[in-house]
Amino acid sequence: MKKLWKFAAVVATTALIASACGDDDGGSSSDTTAAGGDSVPAVAADIKVAVVYIGVPDDKGWTYQHEDGIVQLEEALGIEVKRVENVPEGPESEEVMAQLARDGYDLVFATSFGYGLPMNKVALANPDKCFQWATGAKFLIEADNQEVAPNLGTYFGSAEEARYLSGMAAGAASPTGKLGYVAAFPIPEVIRGINAFTLGAQSVNPDATVQVVWTETWFDPAKEKEAAESLLAAGADVLGMHQDTTATGLAADAAGAKWVGYNSDMAESAPGAWLTAPVWNWGPYYIETAEKWAAGECRTDEYYGTMATGMVTLGSFGSSVSDDIQEQILAKAEEFASESAVPFTGPINKQDGSEAVPAGSVLDHKVIDGDNLFALLGMSYFVEGVIGNAS
Repeated sequence: MKKLWKFAAVVATTALIASACGDDDGGSSSDTTAAGGDSVPAVAADIKVAVVYIGVPDDKGWTYQHEDGIVQLEEALGIEVKRVENVPEGPESEEVMAQLARDGYDLVFATSFGYGLPMNKVALANPDKCFQWATGAKFLIEADNQEVAPNLGTYFGSAEEARYLSGMAAGAASPTGKLGYVAAFPIPEVIRGINAFTLGAQSVNPDATVQVVWTETWFDPAKEKEAAESLLAAGADVLGMHQDTTATGLAADAAGAKWVGYNSDMAESAPGAWLTAPVWNWGPYYIETAEKWAAGECRTDEYYGTMATGMVTLGSFGSSVSDDIQEQILAKAEEFASESAVPFTGPINKQDGSEAVPAGSVLDHKVIDGDNLFALLGMSYFVEGVIGNAS
C-alpha cells in the first residue's frame, strides 16, 4: 500500500508544481503571494469564479473530489469560489449558469456531462467570460448543430488508465470470475471505463466477465444499492461502479463481496470489501485555469489529463489485494505514467466478436487525427466479456 501511495504522490505533486509554475505563454509578469507562499497573478483577486455541481460536496464521490480541487484553487489564489449545488442537467442548468454570468462571475466551471450544451449557449451569449465544461468534448456540440463558443474549454482525463488498474485488482479478487458493475448512463465516458475495467480484469483472469446494470442516475443511493444487490444475487462476487455514492460498496460489504470504488478513496466506507478505486485530482487544473484567466487568457483547449500529469491516480489497496497483485498493478501504473503503454491496445474485440482495435494498434487520446480520437472519446460499444447492453 505504501508503494502505491508513494507512486501516486510523486505523480500528483509533480503535476501540481508544474501547474503552479504555468506555461511559458500563460503566466503574468505581475505576481503576488498567496497564503501558502505560492506566486499568483496580482489580479487574481479581481476574478470571480463559480462552480456548478451535480450533487453535494459531501457525497464522498464525484462532487466531493471536485470540491477538493476547488479548495486547492481557493488556497492557491486566495479567493472565494461560488458553489451552486444539486443543479439538474438540462434547461435548469442553463438558467443557473446564465444567472452566474449576470451576477458577474467571469470564470465558470460546470462539472457534469449534461451541462455541456447549456453551457455553450451561455458562453455564446457572454463572450467576455470564460466557461469550462468537465467530461465534455466539442464535437458533441457540433453534432448538435450548435456553434462552438470561442470562450469554452473542456476538461477530463484518462480514467480508463486507473479503471484498467482497478480491474486488475477486481479480476484477481474474484473466485468465480463473475464481476458486476453499477453504472449511471450509457454514454461514452462510462462505457469507456467499463471496457477498460474489463480488459484489466481479463489481464489477470482471462475468463473474467463483467455484468452491467444501468441506474439512469448519477446520484441516488437507493437505486445504486438496488442495482448492486441485483448483481450480487446474479452471482457477482466483486463489484465496480460509475456512481457518485458509496452505496455499491455498502451492498458488497453486507454480502461479503469485494468492491472497487470511484472518484475518491472510499476505503473507510466499507474497508472489508475495499480493493481500490480510480481517483481524480482536479486541483492542478483548476489552479492553472484560474491563473491563466487572471492573466487575461481563457482556456479553450480540450484538456485530457492522465496518470502522467497527475489528474488521474489510484486509491489505496485494500487488505485483500495480495502483494503479488499490487506489484503487477504498480508495474502497469508505471507504464501508463511513463506513457509507454495505454489501456486500449489491440487486439481487442467488441462484445459481438468483431474487431474493435487491431493487433499492433492503440486507441490513444494523444492521437488527434479525428477517427482515432473519436473512437476513444466516442466509444459506444462493449468489449468481449461484458454482459449487458451499451445503449
